[in-house]
Amino acid sequence: MKIKPIIWLYITTLILVLVTVFSYFNFPFPVIFYLVIAGQALLIYTAYRILTDSYTTTKTFDDFYEDHSVE
Repeated sequence: MKIKPIIWLYITTLILVLVTVFSYFNFPFPVIFYLVIAGQALLIYTAYRILTDSYTTTKTFDDFYEDHSVE
């Protein structure tokens, strides 16, 4: 199964939010430290996956915003 880039973004966000929660509740330092390292690595990987994704669209700048027509 191929994981889409947005799923990687959700996973990265979850891990970095866990770092904040664990810090607040005074979890052991090694747990927080390794979560921070994993979160930073996932952040770099997620940015790479999003920037190299083969997503295409038929929209152009002439289409303006989808929720507000230009006309």
